[in-house]
Amino acid sequence: MRSRPFDPRRLDVEAFAKEGGELQGEWPLTALDRLMDAAHPQALPTAGHVAHWQARGITQPVRGAPPQTWLEIEADTHLSLVCQRCLGPVDTAIAAQRRFLFASDESAAEQLDADSEDDVLAMTRALDLRTLVEDELLLGLPLVPRHDVCPEPLPLLHDDEPAEEQPHPFAALAALKRRGPAR
Repeated sequence: MRSRPFDPRRLDVEAFAKEGGELQGEWPLTALDRLMDAAHPQALPTAGHVAHWQARGITQPVRGAPPQTWLEIEADTHLSLVCQRCLGPVDTAIAAQRRFLFASDESAAEQLDADSEDDVLAMTRALDLRTLVEDELLLGLPLVPRHDVCPEPLPLLHDDEPAEEQPHPFAALAALKRRGPAR
């Protein structure tokens, strides 16, 4: 049983993990500024568009060492991104699932990060979970968002139209050489 409520904007990670805490909720996409910057300018999310998230704290015993503190997060949302083919809005599902190991301080985090494949962060008593969730959703964005089939045919650019046959630039020189020297 939890002895106190946890604030996701100022999460005491160590206490959260010791109690095996679990949080879940949703944040409006309009509150996630950096994610909003990635949205198509003609299809910006409104207050009704949200990012769903959940977090779970875990303390794992380690033989001969202090227990490890872990934080698992999951998040998902939908966002209209810029299609890289037609430049129109393309609705994209974005999901993130990550597990973080917390070290006692920055130097311990650097050492663990170098020796481990796990994502390692320095312990904090005031982690902003919303910022962490937004970071993970940003990392989940596709590199090249695009429609499977664009809704509008792609316009041809002037350079894409077939050019008229133009004489080779050295054709005139070849003709002069065949005629011989001028007299």
